[in-house]
Amino acid sequence: MAEYFNEHEQGEAVKKWLRENGGAIVMGLVIAFGGLFGVRQWQSWDVNQKQRASAEFEIMSQLLSEDQLDAAMDNYQTLKEDFSESPYASLAALQMARARLDAGQTDLAVTLYQFVADNGTPSALKTIGTERLARVLLDQGKPEEAISLLDQNSGTTGFEASTAEVRGDIYSALGRTEEAIDSYQLALDTLEEGVGDRGFLELKLKSLGGVPAETESEDGNQS
Repeated sequence: MAEYFNEHEQGEAVKKWLRENGGAIVMGLVIAFGGLFGVRQWQSWDVNQKQRASAEFEIMSQLLSEDQLDAAMDNYQTLKEDFSESPYASLAALQMARARLDAGQTDLAVTLYQFVADNGTPSALKTIGTERLARVLLDQGKPEEAISLLDQNSGTTGFEASTAEVRGDIYSALGRTEEAIDSYQLALDTLEEGVGDRGFLELKLKSLGGVPAETESEDGNQS
Protein backbone atom coordinates (compact mmCIF):
# COMPACT_ATOMS: atom_id res chain seq x y z
CA MET A 1 0.00 0.00 0.00
CA ALA A 2 1.61 3.28 -1.09
CA GLU A 3 2.01 6.11 1.40
CA TYR A 4 2.06 9.75 0.38
CA PHE A 5 3.43 10.69 3.80
CA ASN A 6 6.95 9.32 3.91
CA GLU A 7 9.03 8.82 7.06
CA HIS A 8 11.07 11.98 6.48
CA GLU A 9 7.94 14.10 6.36
CA GLN A 10 6.63 12.51 9.54
CA GLY A 11 9.99 13.17 11.17
CA GLU A 12 9.72 16.82 10.24
CA ALA A 13 6.25 16.92 11.77
CA VAL A 14 7.68 15.54 15.01
CA LYS A 15 10.39 18.20 15.05
CA LYS A 16 7.74 20.87 14.57
CA TRP A 17 5.70 19.43 17.44
CA LEU A 18 8.77 19.40 19.71
CA ARG A 19 9.59 23.01 18.85
CA GLU A 20 6.08 24.04 19.78
CA ASN A 21 5.72 21.90 22.91
CA GLY A 22 9.21 20.97 24.05
CA GLY A 23 9.71 23.97 26.28
CA ALA A 24 6.54 23.29 28.22
CA ILE A 25 7.51 19.63 28.68
CA VAL A 26 10.95 20.47 30.05
CA MET A 27 9.53 23.14 32.37
CA GLY A 28 6.94 20.69 33.68
CA LEU A 29 9.64 18.16 34.45
CA VAL A 30 11.78 20.77 36.22
CA ILE A 31 8.80 21.78 38.36
CA ALA A 32 7.85 18.19 39.08
CA PHE A 33 11.33 17.08 40.09
CA GLY A 34 12.76 20.37 41.30
CA GLY A 35 11.65 19.81 44.89
CA LEU A 36 13.27 16.39 44.96
CA PHE A 37 16.60 17.09 43.32
CA GLY A 38 16.85 20.83 43.18
CA VAL A 39 16.85 22.57 39.81
CA ARG A 40 20.61 22.33 39.19
CA GLN A 41 20.84 18.70 40.23
CA TRP A 42 17.85 17.87 38.02
CA GLN A 43 19.37 19.67 35.04
CA SER A 44 22.67 17.82 35.48
CA TRP A 45 20.91 14.45 35.81
CA ASP A 46 18.68 15.20 32.85
CA VAL A 47 21.60 16.12 30.58
CA ASN A 48 23.48 12.96 31.55
CA GLN A 49 20.47 10.77 30.83
CA LYS A 50 19.88 12.41 27.47
CA GLN A 51 23.52 11.92 26.52
CA ARG A 52 23.38 8.22 27.40
CA ALA A 53 20.14 7.71 25.51
CA SER A 54 21.45 9.66 22.53
CA ALA A 55 24.63 7.57 22.41
CA GLU A 56 22.67 4.30 22.47
CA PHE A 57 20.37 5.56 19.75
CA GLU A 58 23.22 6.69 17.49
CA ILE A 59 25.01 3.36 17.83
CA MET A 60 21.81 1.46 17.07
CA SER A 61 21.12 3.62 14.02
CA GLN A 62 24.66 3.07 12.73
CA LEU A 63 24.39 -0.70 13.17
CA LEU A 64 21.06 -0.76 11.35
CA SER A 65 22.58 1.23 8.48
CA GLU A 66 25.20 -1.53 8.24
CA ASP A 67 22.50 -4.24 8.27
CA GLN A 68 23.68 -5.51 11.67
CA LEU A 69 20.16 -6.05 12.96
CA ASP A 70 21.01 -8.55 15.69
CA ALA A 71 23.78 -6.37 17.11
CA ALA A 72 21.52 -3.32 17.06
CA MET A 73 18.99 -5.16 19.23
CA ASP A 74 21.27 -4.82 22.26
CA ASN A 75 21.17 -1.04 22.02
CA TYR A 76 17.44 -1.05 21.39
CA GLN A 77 16.82 -3.19 24.47
CA THR A 78 18.88 -0.76 26.56
CA LEU A 79 16.81 2.13 25.31
CA LYS A 80 13.55 0.30 25.92
CA GLU A 81 14.49 -0.87 29.42
CA ASP A 82 16.43 2.13 30.74
CA PHE A 83 14.84 5.00 28.79
CA SER A 84 11.34 3.73 28.03
CA GLU A 85 9.76 7.15 28.61
CA SER A 86 12.32 8.95 26.46
CA PRO A 87 11.64 9.96 22.84
CA TYR A 88 14.79 8.00 21.96
CA ALA A 89 13.08 4.72 22.91
CA SER A 90 10.13 5.51 20.66
CA LEU A 91 12.35 6.62 17.77
CA ALA A 92 14.48 3.50 18.19
CA ALA A 93 11.39 1.28 18.08
CA LEU A 94 10.23 2.96 14.86
CA GLN A 95 13.62 2.43 13.24
CA MET A 96 13.84 -1.15 14.44
CA ALA A 97 10.32 -1.86 13.17
CA ARG A 98 11.27 -0.56 9.73
CA ALA A 99 14.33 -2.82 9.74
CA ARG A 100 12.19 -5.81 10.73
CA LEU A 101 9.78 -5.11 7.90
CA ASP A 102 12.65 -4.89 5.44
CA ALA A 103 13.87 -8.24 6.74
CA GLY A 104 10.44 -9.78 6.22
CA GLN A 105 9.86 -10.13 9.97
CA THR A 106 6.42 -8.57 10.01
CA ASP A 107 5.26 -10.00 13.34
CA LEU A 108 8.26 -8.49 15.12
CA ALA A 109 7.59 -5.17 13.41
CA VAL A 110 4.00 -5.27 14.67
CA THR A 111 5.24 -5.71 18.24
CA LEU A 112 7.56 -2.72 17.90
CA TYR A 113 4.92 -0.48 16.37
CA GLN A 114 2.50 -1.56 19.10
CA PHE A 115 5.03 -0.43 21.71
CA VAL A 116 5.15 3.04 20.17
CA ALA A 117 1.38 3.18 19.71
CA ASP A 118 0.94 2.36 23.41
CA ASN A 119 3.88 4.22 24.94
CA GLY A 120 5.15 6.75 22.39
CA THR A 121 6.73 9.89 23.81
CA PRO A 122 5.92 12.60 22.84
CA SER A 123 2.37 12.04 21.59
CA ALA A 124 3.43 12.85 18.03
CA LEU A 125 5.53 9.67 17.98
CA LYS A 126 2.60 7.74 19.42
CA THR A 127 0.49 8.89 16.50
CA ILE A 128 3.16 7.86 13.99
CA GLY A 129 3.44 4.43 15.62
CA THR A 130 -0.33 4.03 15.46
CA GLU A 131 -0.52 5.01 11.78
CA ARG A 132 2.29 2.67 10.78
CA LEU A 133 0.85 -0.21 12.78
CA ALA A 134 -2.52 0.36 11.12
CA ARG A 135 -0.87 0.17 7.69
CA VAL A 136 0.89 -3.09 8.55
CA LEU A 137 -2.37 -4.58 9.81
CA LEU A 138 -4.05 -3.48 6.59
CA ASP A 139 -1.30 -5.10 4.52
CA GLN A 140 -1.81 -8.28 6.57
CA GLY A 141 -5.46 -8.33 5.53
CA LYS A 142 -6.74 -7.12 8.89
CA PRO A 143 -8.59 -3.89 8.02
CA GLU A 144 -11.09 -4.26 10.88
CA GLU A 145 -8.24 -4.39 13.40
CA ALA A 146 -6.59 -1.44 11.68
CA ILE A 147 -9.65 0.82 11.87
CA SER A 148 -10.28 -0.24 15.48
CA LEU A 149 -6.73 0.79 16.32
CA LEU A 150 -7.22 4.24 14.81
CA ASP A 151 -10.56 4.61 16.61
CA GLN A 152 -8.83 3.96 19.94
CA ASN A 153 -6.23 6.65 19.35
CA SER A 154 -7.42 10.23 18.94
CA GLY A 155 -4.26 11.35 17.17
CA THR A 156 -2.17 14.49 17.54
CA THR A 157 -2.64 17.96 16.15
CA GLY A 158 -0.59 18.31 12.99
CA PHE A 159 -1.23 14.73 11.82
CA GLU A 160 -4.84 15.12 10.72
CA ALA A 161 -4.05 14.67 7.04
CA SER A 162 -1.87 11.58 7.40
CA THR A 163 -4.33 9.88 9.75
CA ALA A 164 -7.24 10.67 7.43
CA GLU A 165 -5.33 9.18 4.49
CA VAL A 166 -4.73 5.97 6.41
CA ARG A 167 -8.42 5.84 7.30
CA GLY A 168 -9.32 6.33 3.65
CA ASP A 169 -7.16 3.40 2.61
CA ILE A 170 -8.69 1.16 5.26
CA TYR A 171 -12.28 2.16 4.47
CA SER A 172 -11.57 1.58 0.80
CA ALA A 173 -10.30 -1.93 1.56
CA LEU A 174 -13.45 -2.57 3.61
CA GLY A 175 -15.67 -1.43 0.75
CA ARG A 176 -16.98 1.49 2.82
CA THR A 177 -16.75 3.86 -0.11
CA GLU A 178 -18.52 6.91 1.28
CA GLU A 179 -16.42 6.88 4.43
CA ALA A 180 -13.29 6.48 2.33
CA ILE A 181 -14.28 9.46 0.18
CA ASP A 182 -14.93 11.58 3.27
CA SER A 183 -11.55 10.58 4.74
CA TYR A 184 -9.63 11.38 1.56
CA GLN A 185 -11.39 14.75 1.33
CA LEU A 186 -10.48 15.49 4.94
CA ALA A 187 -6.88 14.58 4.17
CA LEU A 188 -6.91 17.03 1.26
CA ASP A 189 -8.52 19.74 3.38
CA THR A 190 -5.93 19.43 6.15
CA LEU A 191 -2.86 18.72 3.99
CA GLU A 192 -0.18 21.33 4.58
CA GLU A 193 1.38 22.98 1.56
CA GLY A 194 4.56 21.24 0.45
CA VAL A 195 3.77 18.03 2.34
CA GLY A 196 2.78 14.76 0.70
CA ASP A 197 1.49 14.15 -2.81
CA ARG A 198 -1.80 16.04 -3.30
CA GLY A 199 -2.18 14.75 -6.85
CA PHE A 200 -1.95 11.12 -5.76
CA LEU A 201 -4.45 11.72 -2.95
CA GLU A 202 -6.88 13.32 -5.41
CA LEU A 203 -6.43 10.29 -7.67
CA LYS A 204 -7.43 8.01 -4.82
CA LEU A 205 -10.51 10.12 -4.19
CA LYS A 206 -11.54 10.18 -7.85
CA SER A 207 -11.02 6.42 -8.20
CA LEU A 208 -13.90 5.97 -5.74
CA GLY A 209 -16.14 8.36 -7.61
CA GLY A 210 -15.40 11.33 -5.36
CA VAL A 211 -14.82 14.87 -6.60
CA PRO A 212 -12.17 16.95 -4.80
CA ALA A 213 -13.76 19.97 -3.17
CA GLU A 214 -12.63 23.32 -4.52
CA THR A 215 -10.05 25.05 -2.40
CA GLU A 216 -9.09 28.69 -2.32
CA SER A 217 -5.65 29.63 -3.53
CA GLU A 218 -3.62 32.33 -1.78
CA ASP A 219 -4.88 35.00 -4.17
CA GLY A 220 -8.48 34.14 -3.28
CA ASN A 221 -9.35 32.32 -6.50
CA GLN A 222 -10.99 28.93 -6.51
CA SER A 223 -8.81 26.03 -7.72
